[in-house]
Amino acid sequence: MALSPQWLDELRARVTLSSVIMRTTKLQRAGREWKACCPFHNEKTPSFTVSDEKGFYHCFGCGAHGDVIRWMTDQRGFGFMDAVKELAAEAGMEVPRPDPREAERAERRASLHDVSSAAQEWFEANLHGDGGERARENLRSRGFTRGTVARFGFGYAPESKVALKGALSRFEEPMLIESGLQISVEDKAPYDRFRDRLMLPIHDARGRVIAFGGRILENRKGVAKYLNSPDTPLFDKGRTLYNLHRAGPVSRQSGRMVVVEGYMDVIALANAKIEDAVAPLGTALTERQLELLWRMVEVPILCFDGDAAGQRAAMRAISRALPMLQPSRSLAIVRLPAGLDPDDLINQQGATAMEKLLDEATPLLEALWQFERDAQPLRTPEDKAGLKARLLEHVDAIQHPDIRALYKRELLERFSAFAFPPREQREWKRGAASKPAIPSLAGDAASRLRKFISGGSRDALGQAVVAGLVRHPDQVSAHAEALGRLARLDQKMTPVVESLFELAESLDSQGGNAISGEQGLPAPPDKNRYAFLRDGTSPVDARAELAEAVSLLVEKPALESAMKAATARFDEDPEGSFAEQAQLRERLATLNDRLKSFGRRKAANTAEQELIQDPAGEPVTDAETE
Repeated sequence: MALSPQWLDELRARVTLSSVIMRTTKLQRAGREWKACCPFHNEKTPSFTVSDEKGFYHCFGCGAHGDVIRWMTDQRGFGFMDAVKELAAEAGMEVPRPDPREAERAERRASLHDVSSAAQEWFEANLHGDGGERARENLRSRGFTRGTVARFGFGYAPESKVALKGALSRFEEPMLIESGLQISVEDKAPYDRFRDRLMLPIHDARGRVIAFGGRILENRKGVAKYLNSPDTPLFDKGRTLYNLHRAGPVSRQSGRMVVVEGYMDVIALANAKIEDAVAPLGTALTERQLELLWRMVEVPILCFDGDAAGQRAAMRAISRALPMLQPSRSLAIVRLPAGLDPDDLINQQGATAMEKLLDEATPLLEALWQFERDAQPLRTPEDKAGLKARLLEHVDAIQHPDIRALYKRELLERFSAFAFPPREQREWKRGAASKPAIPSLAGDAASRLRKFISGGSRDALGQAVVAGLVRHPDQVSAHAEALGRLARLDQKMTPVVESLFELAESLDSQGGNAISGEQGLPAPPDKNRYAFLRDGTSPVDARAELAEAVSLLVEKPALESAMKAATARFDEDPEGSFAEQAQLRERLATLNDRLKSFGRRKAANTAEQELIQDPAGEPVTDAETE
């Protein structure tokens, strides 16, 4: 289907924007425009304006902006084509016809909507008829009000294999099967899928019935408690969220979207006046469902039961979300008390207890750490190493580079604090003086670092950086991403970086310096050239210069690797390869200049200050220097 810009402009011109917005948001006249409190964020003073002449709305508070189609997709939760069709029907315009095959599919879907709508009417009539008393009692026992029952469209499917077929006899049998209401089995007559169940309609974003969910009235061995419609031309359970058409507009006002495990949880929350809740339909959250949620709010709240199954469901959702994380797009997690679902919690402790849990939802990163830390006992070094491996596996799944680096840093810091708590400070005496014991630097990793720092490498900057990181081991995790990249780009640095990571987890950095000359650590060449290696440098200055040094150290092999790749492409793309090589040579020349000058200016400044000291160590006055 091709919608030309001209056709879309005509559609916008025929629909009055303010009249569409007024259906869900109260507007007030403000001269030739309209104003209101923004429906996209909570505010007390109106900053949301609507201009029919200009054809757009705009919020000066949160920046929400768009035309009438954008309003239908962002505020009402419609898909783009559904929004266009809705507005076109209102404007009396005919949507350009699709190709014949698409037209046939659309016609079939329209017929299936008729089937689903008729089935819903029949289910509701059964609930309120003579045969629905047990179902009505079930609803009363759950505390559902008449208003809630009517709002969510509860119905009842009788205990019969042919009752629905008889009630919907005006529809052909293949349509009943294609809509999922009947089951077809070879060599047998089709029979009704839902029997002796409390029925709930499942809607699309436009509020049309597209499927059903059925719950047994009483637990029976060998019978599934919940039964949903299968996937049909109308219904894709991986792309549908139960109650989204109702919760979407509410979430625009609350700034929140709550995801619970099942539709009965959604209804229990709505019955307690928490109406911004949705649920997946018998599956773990899918990528498409997460995208739907992020269209509504930046940080949906996932609420899971407190049992083991609920916790496994939470981890599945977290694992699914990690590769999709983006700036300002995350999740928060609520863990209900053990053995309780939302309905139980509300019945036992009231709606305020549920609201309190939602207000205190755990951020995604913290929830990930807690889940993995508590997943199994951590009694041995091997157990702790397993925890670290699981955390890093999750980190590797994150696609966004900045978020991946930040997660890695935060999780490694939590792991180090947990696995290597600060040592008890023992005191030793030398005469009247005492000081904390200094940890030892021993083992294969320490030997590799000593050899590297003492001159096993011709790279003076590399030796200085490694010495600086040993001196300030808390900075190893801060630069973990850059160091990991260095290890990949420069093979000779791989064992050195691995040794740094190994020792950084066990060195005690609570004192001024974690390692000192008393432990036999050699001084790197040009020690006085680098502030992060000189005694007396403030921690802030040392960290800043060390960060710059790490950046320079990684940049050179990265440029050299890029140069090698560009050279290898010369036969395939001579012109492009030559141009890229020229750019890389220029960047390498600039980098080499920076490497030559790095640290010298500060070292020179320090030497100059030392020269202006008299032999007694007192500053020389201006008159004396003159």
